[in-house]
Amino acid sequence: MEKLPADVAAFVDTHLVDRRNSNAVKWDGLKEEFGRDDLLPMWIADTEFKAPQAVLDALTARVQEGTFGYSIRPKSYYDAFINWQKERHGVTVEPDWMRFGIGVVKSLYAMVNWLTEPNDPVLIMQPVYYPFMNAIKDLGRRVVSVDLQLTADGWRMDFEQLEKTLATTHIKAMILCSPHNPVGRIWTRDELNQLFAITSQHDITVVSDEIHGDLEVSGPKFTSALQVAEGKARRNLVVLNAPSKTFNLAALLNSHIIIPDEGLRTKYDDFVKQLHPVDTSLMGQVAGEAAYRHGAAWLDQVLQVVRYNYRQLLDGLAQAASKATVADLQGTYLAYVDIGAYVAPDHIKAFVEGICGLAVDYGAWFSPKTATYIRLNLATDPKLVAKAINRLTEHLTQPQM
Repeated sequence: MEKLPADVAAFVDTHLVDRRNSNAVKWDGLKEEFGRDDLLPMWIADTEFKAPQAVLDALTARVQEGTFGYSIRPKSYYDAFINWQKERHGVTVEPDWMRFGIGVVKSLYAMVNWLTEPNDPVLIMQPVYYPFMNAIKDLGRRVVSVDLQLTADGWRMDFEQLEKTLATTHIKAMILCSPHNPVGRIWTRDELNQLFAITSQHDITVVSDEIHGDLEVSGPKFTSALQVAEGKARRNLVVLNAPSKTFNLAALLNSHIIIPDEGLRTKYDDFVKQLHPVDTSLMGQVAGEAAYRHGAAWLDQVLQVVRYNYRQLLDGLAQAASKATVADLQGTYLAYVDIGAYVAPDHIKAFVEGICGLAVDYGAWFSPKTATYIRLNLATDPKLVAKAINRLTEHLTQPQM
């Protein structure tokens, strides 16, 4: 494996944090989730890197003011986010399109509740981030999946099956994962155009979860739904995103709900009034604004770490367990690895935890059809990733129970 580049090594040395005994779910929640606390944590999607220094400085300055009363979201926050979207991705966002939440998962629940009625079907594309299914089921709706297809060219949307499903099932809403968690696809402009051509024909509201949009690892540049949805598709579009995955700020509870159509925004505002007032996370907005203004160089370094770790994973498996396959990691920092050539589905958990001593997100959580997959978090210490790879490759080619 190539040596860690000097600038990346320097970033790791100065930003890596030992999160043990800090009430971090990833580390200190092992016992609750997996029944033991001695596993190497490669699960849950956050990182071990300090937030950008500008974020720490902004939070410190705000704390030193000493008061934490009711607050408004200043124009400067909108400016920082809108400039980031324009400069980083070429995406145009207007301030009046924006509404706010305390997290994208929380907003997913709100979207399902708003756009559908009990027992309505909600469309997703499995394998997909399991809170999508949780939100649908918890609110008494029905999951309808047009599964992604694994082809010789990687994971693809099944447009033919999508058209058949929409022709026979009355679906009001779809949740799109873009970039896709866990398969790592960044959907191309052509793919998104084809998707929206179909959904608009059936008058479906698409909720596009774009929380990983800033995490471009390889492949095409990220294309937001805001850049391609036009006409009826744009009138039926909601985009969710947040600074949380980009800058490791999940606990600060600050996310965005972007609705470009005025009529749909009005309906959303009326819906929210019936439930609760929309609260603002003061520290979340302080951190988010600073990150969007000054966090680009920090993010570029994190992405360099992820790319290095991804190459570590590819090289390690190719050399020692070549039948294991890794989904093309275009976006997110989450590698989806199929070890089914070596381990039977009903032995995956015993192998990964009992033999390798790893804590991972299991493919079965994302879809029953990917039960031989594991999802590994690569936004962490390269030494931790190397240790995880070594544990996997040491045991994969040995006879399993």
